[in-house]
Amino acid sequence: MSVNKNYKDSVFTALFNQPDPLRDLYCAIKDVTLPPDVPVSINTLEKKVQSRTLYSKKQVAIPWPEFYVLYNGPEPFPDDAVLRLSDLFEKPEELGFTKMACPLLELEVRVININEGRNKAIANRCSKLAEYSAFMAKVRTFREELGSLEEGIKAAIKYCSVHAIPKEFLEIHGSEVLNMILTEWNTEDAIAFAREEGREEGLERGFEKGRERGLEKGREEVMELLAQGLTAEEIKVRLAKITN
Repeated sequence: MSVNKNYKDSVFTALFNQPDPLRDLYCAIKDVTLPPDVPVSINTLEKKVQSRTLYSKKQVAIPWPEFYVLYNGPEPFPDDAVLRLSDLFEKPEELGFTKMACPLLELEVRVININEGRNKAIANRCSKLAEYSAFMAKVRTFREELGSLEEGIKAAIKYCSVHAIPKEFLEIHGSEVLNMILTEWNTEDAIAFAREEGREEGLERGFEKGRERGLEKGREEVMELLAQGLTAEEIKVRLAKITN
C-alpha cells in the first residue's frame, strides 16, 4: 500500500494539536494544576520574532523555554533522563584551546518515557497520553504477531475501537490513522537504515585509513569514534586530520 503523503501529522501531533489537550499534558508532566482559562497558544519563534524586529535596538522578549522529548521507541530507555547539548561538543583541549569551566552554549532536554507502563503518575494525570501509549503498544504487539506493519495497525485500530482506546480520537480520525502511522514508522525505518549505512561506511573508511597508515589500530580507532556517537562523515574528517 502506498503511503498518502497528505497525512504528515503523527498520531501524537493529531492528539495534542489543541490548547486543552496540551494544557493537560503540560500539567501532567510538571505535576501542576492550571485553570481551564489559562491561555495556551501553539506558535513558533518565527511568529514571535518578526523580520522587522531583527533590526530593532530594543531587546525582544521570547517565551521562557522548556524542552521535552516524549519517548515511545522500542529500545530500552529510563523513565526520565536529561540530555545536554554540551555532551556532544568536542573537548576544548583536543582543539588546542584552554579548558573552559563550562561551555558557552548549553541546552538541556528532558526525555520522558511514555511507553505503556512507564511513568504511571504522568499517565494517570493525562488520560489522553495514557490512551495514546496503550494504542501504540497494541500496534507493536499486533505488528509482531502478524508480521506486517500495515496489518498490525489495522488490527490495533479494530481492537482499540472496540475497547474505546482512544475512543474520541479514533471516531474522528479512524480513517486517517493508518496513513499517519505508516508515514511515521516508515520514516523511522528509513532513518535507522541510513544510520546503519553510515556506520558501515564509516567502518570501511576507517579500515582503509588504517591500512594506508599501516596501523593495526584502525579498527579500534573507528570503534571508539562510533562509541562516541560520531557520524560517518565526522569519522572521515577526524581520521583525515589524524592522517595529515
